[in-house]
Amino acid sequence: MWVKFIFALIPIVWLIVSLTAMKMPAAKAAVISLLLAVFLAITAFKLPVVDTLTGTLEGILGGLFPIVYIIVAAMFTSKVTFKSGAMQKIQDMLCGLTTDKRVLVLLIAWGFGGFLEAIAGFGTAVAIPASILMTFGIDPIEASVICLVANTTPTAFGAVGLPVITLAQTAGLNVMNTAFVVSLQLGVLILIIPYILVGLAGGGAKAIKGVGFITFMSGLAFALPQILIAKFVGAELPAIAGAIVCILVTALLAKKHKDAPEYAAATGEVAKHSAGELLQACAPFILVFVFVLAASSLFPAINSLLNSATVKFQVYTGKNAGQFSLNWLSSPGTLILLATFIGALIQGLSVKETLGILWDLIKGIGKTAVTISAIVALAKVMGYAGMTSAIAVVLVKIMGPVYPLIAPVIGALGTFVTGSDTSSNILFAKLQASAAQSLGVSQTWVVANNMVGATAGKMISPQSITVASTAIGQEGSEGTILKQAFKWCGIYTVIICIFLYVVGLATGQLHF
Repeated sequence: MWVKFIFALIPIVWLIVSLTAMKMPAAKAAVISLLLAVFLAITAFKLPVVDTLTGTLEGILGGLFPIVYIIVAAMFTSKVTFKSGAMQKIQDMLCGLTTDKRVLVLLIAWGFGGFLEAIAGFGTAVAIPASILMTFGIDPIEASVICLVANTTPTAFGAVGLPVITLAQTAGLNVMNTAFVVSLQLGVLILIIPYILVGLAGGGAKAIKGVGFITFMSGLAFALPQILIAKFVGAELPAIAGAIVCILVTALLAKKHKDAPEYAAATGEVAKHSAGELLQACAPFILVFVFVLAASSLFPAINSLLNSATVKFQVYTGKNAGQFSLNWLSSPGTLILLATFIGALIQGLSVKETLGILWDLIKGIGKTAVTISAIVALAKVMGYAGMTSAIAVVLVKIMGPVYPLIAPVIGALGTFVTGSDTSSNILFAKLQASAAQSLGVSQTWVVANNMVGATAGKMISPQSITVASTAIGQEGSEGTILKQAFKWCGIYTVIICIFLYVVGLATGQLHF
């Protein structure tokens, strides 16, 4: 048992060491990790060569579709809105609502940042809000830390729900049920984070005085729609709906709020735009929301029609092989691409310009595609060979009933190493599910813990810190940013570990 445990850990340990201590490029580290897993699966775990290779192929295909496909689509939406000038109009609208930097942080880092994460992800939710906050006189390091803290809970349903969808599919769980449980587990954190942001912006807890109600409503307006959409629609739209409602509610309250002089931001000229211009600027996002909603289970006829075009075929040749599904028409990637293309035309971009943006994205996605495909393949090979179960058995043996207490830490470690909630879920979802099965507790609850933990790791991942330092134009300040963000990551992680364990026991999800 212990020998297999040590062998099974080798690819994971290599990935951690190569990315952190050795600073190796992610694509190279992930490919070597995959090769190690393939070698160990054949030699130490006796998985037939053909089964190992077909399992690897299935993982590579799963990385490319739907994960890389959705990433390209999400980034396409972001690039189009920048190219057309729409993003600047949206920024102007938000910046014209208040001069109180505490409320500005709620609007820009929390609401707008959450929206960017929901639509695109991959650094946009840190880079863009941080650069905007600096224009209001907020210290660059402070602005970057604020955006890193804000970019935690929204990442679970970021990039149109990709992390949660991947989490459920990797663990073999129902996507909608998993999305609902994740949204519930995140609920309290979503209420807490806005208070931390206000405190950071105002120099301490005293800054909450006078904006306590707006801060509470900003969190509640994000949490409730997210929970409801996750319950009744699915994993694609919770963060989008939550962010939109959050922005609207916070904006309405901001208009009625009397700005405090001691928290006044340094404001310059902000361009005014008509309702028509703002509607045009938001066209791609509105269409993404409408298309994804229309394709959901809320509209059975459309949902069934789109899913009828799904192509299924078997790739893995071993026991209990499932079929690989190519749902090319109902995929969020297809819906986002179509919505964004139409939105680009509405915003005045030509077909040639729009296709050029998409082609440039595809050309530049190579390293990301290799990294994600290698990690998905690694997870598949480890699962089929029994390596994942070998790790789970020993962890459960060591930790016993308190294993769920550290389940979020495993998710956080995955994101810290890979820089991606999705990659963390690919690596550890099956491990969490196996551990929960061994303990006889709710698999969905423990697997969802991985997702919640992954949102903590996002705050201090090297990739996020690098994006933050670049956004504020202070490359070389990564150590300072990390030091400040690490404190909040530690508090965040301790809260979720204790809270989720206690709630799990109280609700019977963790019954021993």
